[in-house]
Amino acid sequence: MVDHFIGTWKLCDSQGFDEYMQSLGVGFATRKAGAMAKPNVIITKNGDEICLKTESTLKTTEMKFRLGEEFDETTADNRRTKTLITCDDGVLTQVQKWDGKETTIRRELKDGQMLVTCTIGDVKCVRLYDKVKA
Repeated sequence: MVDHFIGTWKLCDSQGFDEYMQSLGVGFATRKAGAMAKPNVIITKNGDEICLKTESTLKTTEMKFRLGEEFDETTADNRRTKTLITCDDGVLTQVQKWDGKETTIRRELKDGQMLVTCTIGDVKCVRLYDKVKA
């Protein structure tokens, strides 16, 4: 289920990230810094707890969660969200809700890469990650 996501992933392509961050309400300076960052995403599992750690020269964030259980998340841009992550048909779907807003982050594997699609309203961002370590 989640096991095929486990490993270290390095960002190799990003489309629409600035527009996505702008829609989230991220300020100009943070967006510019975020656009320059090439993060690694490290996904591990301990029992039924999953850890998703995002490391970059700008910032490192970590969230621990159980599938299907809502939790409080503080995002890299300091939004405080109610977050729910599910896994259906090999797709890890993360829904963040805050201040009457909602964004969805879908992670799926295609051709050995992790395809991450972020949407808020009609704004969509696509980020592609290569697996660097199992």
